[in-house]
Amino acid sequence: MRVRLTVFLLGLAMCACVQAQKPTDVEFLNSGKVIPKSLPFSEAVRVGDTLYLSGQIGIVPGTLKLAAGGLGPESRQAMNNIKTTLESHGYSMRDLVKCTVMLADMAKWAEFNEIYKTFFVDRFPARSAFGANGLALGANVEIECMAVATGSGN
Repeated sequence: MRVRLTVFLLGLAMCACVQAQKPTDVEFLNSGKVIPKSLPFSEAVRVGDTLYLSGQIGIVPGTLKLAAGGLGPESRQAMNNIKTTLESHGYSMRDLVKCTVMLADMAKWAEFNEIYKTFFVDRFPARSAFGANGLALGANVEIECMAVATGSGN
C-alpha cells in the first residue's frame, strides 16, 4: 500500500510540474509584403524560435502573378520572397534549417540548383525535393522552409 501511495504522489507531482510549464506561444503571421493578406493562409507561423514558412512560388509581391520567363525567374522570385518573409519577421537566410522544393519538371533540377545556391554564403539548409504535378497558379517551383532564430544575421 505504501508503494502505491508513493507512486501515486509521484505521479501527481509530475502532472503538476507539466501543468506549471508555460505553453508555447503560436503566432500566425502575414506581413503583406509578399502574399496578399486576403489569402486563406498565413505566410508564416512562429512557434517559439521556429518559423514555419508556407510554400512560396515565384509571384510578384502583392500579386498573384508569376514572374515572367519560366523556371529561372520564378525560382529567383520565390527565393527572394522567402528572404523578404524571413526578414519581415526578424529572421534571415542564415536561419533556414530545412527547405522542401517541389518542381513541376524534375529534369530542370540543375537549373533550379544554380539559382538556389546563390542565396547562401557558406552553409546550406537541409533539403528535400520532389516532382509535383499541378502547383498553384501553374507555377514551375514551390519552396517551403523552416527557420530557427540564431541571431547570426545574414
